[in-house]
Amino acid sequence: MKENNGALAGNLACFAAYAIFGFNIISCKNIAIDGNITPMALFCLRSFGATALFWIWSLFTAPNDHIKKEDLGKVAVASFLGLFLTQISFLFAITQTTAIDASIMSTLSPIMTLIISALVIKEKITWSGVAGIALSLVGVFILIFNSVSIRSGADSTSIWGILGMLVNTLSFASYVGIFKPVIKRYSVVTFMKWMFLFSSLMSLPFAFGAFKASNLAAVPTDIMLHVIYVVVAATFIAYFLIPFAQKRLRPVVVCMYSYVQPVIAMIIALALGLDQLTLLKVLASVLVFLGVGLVNFVPRKVQ
Repeated sequence: MKENNGALAGNLACFAAYAIFGFNIISCKNIAIDGNITPMALFCLRSFGATALFWIWSLFTAPNDHIKKEDLGKVAVASFLGLFLTQISFLFAITQTTAIDASIMSTLSPIMTLIISALVIKEKITWSGVAGIALSLVGVFILIFNSVSIRSGADSTSIWGILGMLVNTLSFASYVGIFKPVIKRYSVVTFMKWMFLFSSLMSLPFAFGAFKASNLAAVPTDIMLHVIYVVVAATFIAYFLIPFAQKRLRPVVVCMYSYVQPVIAMIIALALGLDQLTLLKVLASVLVFLGVGLVNFVPRKVQ
């Protein structure tokens, strides 16, 4: 019963995190359209802001909880893969790929996670995992090609954009697929405060140039509210929820919730009058959640 409650909590956390990411698309696009904050400056704001929030939170919830010296290097690598490289490669790739091509490339992440988990933590690949991913992929592709895109991107896709998205999906899949054993040893707050601290240190060489190229004084109030949402909700809260879920779910399940983002994007587009609901889109959404359920709830033994 306790295990079932943990799995339910993990699923709810994952869904909430990727729902937040879905709304984050709107905020990031509005910030980009405003143009006063460069993408790299926004990344630095997210990293520095989340670092401060997690360290302050830890003073009240886990003041005596520390990362063991032998795990600090692993946490640094996890930070590089799961935060720094994932975000930097996406910022580069989105300027070199169309919105549709970037969306299609991002669907590779759960597949990569499944393979990496099998190789590193010996999670057995079964028909339920493969079938679930395939089912969700069909739903995602239907949404991609039949819904209005609300992402910004390039007019055409270059080979560098494709390589950037491959690095993006592979780095995040590696983080999700490899570091569950380390995450389970610590509280979420302790793990994430060190993750973001390392990410902030990696961002320092870029911070001065990024902020110099930005015009923070000219940022209007509505855009500043979007920035606050990105830092607090889409970084601090969402990145708390993901490791919370990682402690309770298999890596491939965590990564498969990325397929929820196109569904959230569709709902936002419908609410804003940018898209129309059709039976095909309803079917696509059902396929996405059926695929997640198939991977999640069909028993899978670990070798």
